Amino acid sequence: MAQKNERACIAFDGHRRIASGTLAQVALAAKHAVDRGAAGPVLIFDNGTGRQVDVDFRGSDAEVVARLPATEEAEAPVARGPGRPKLGVVAREVTLLPRHWDWLSEQAGGASATLRRLVEEARRTNGGCDRHRQAGEALDRFMLAMAGDLPHYEEASRAFWRKERERFSELTDAWPADVREHVRHLANRTWDDAPVDA
Repeated sequence: MAQKNERACIAFDGHRRIASGTLAQVALAAKHAVDRGAAGPVLIFDNGTGRQVDVDFRGSDAEVVARLPATEEAEAPVARGPGRPKLGVVAREVTLLPRHWDWLSEQAGGASATLRRLVEEARRTNGGCDRHRQAGEALDRFMLAMAGDLPHYEEASRAFWRKERERFSELTDAWPADVREHVRHLANRTWDDAPVDA
């Protein structure tokens, strides 16, 4: 399980960046901004997913850090059912056509082992494409939350997905400096890490 301090985040007070770093560092900087009367809204984003991270700022610094979620999964717990919990195996429903179940039943090790092998193979084969897609989705989420009401948001989003770097830069030029800098950073990260055939 990922440690709380491994999660890279960024916090904003309105359109002004107030901190970036680990979740614990950013959460404390955001708490201190709130305590000083930040105009807000004070929002924290996970750099890897672009999702907002909910933080309870009540209490001391130590209490705030103790309540931080370790991972995204920790924020939305999954009900545990049958399976092998000591190995981290979790039972969930899978819906397949009858021919798929027939094929799985013929495989060595049974359906679960075969599905695990197929997933691991797909992760190895498609890892670069998956990371590229996830980075793009992270930018999308952040941009919608922080720039959805700014001029040229929709055009900038289209330019990003078309990989039109100059157009994207031009469309985001009038945005608040800290928001502009972060969306450009996320966009460049996505474009630069794109698989050759993406």
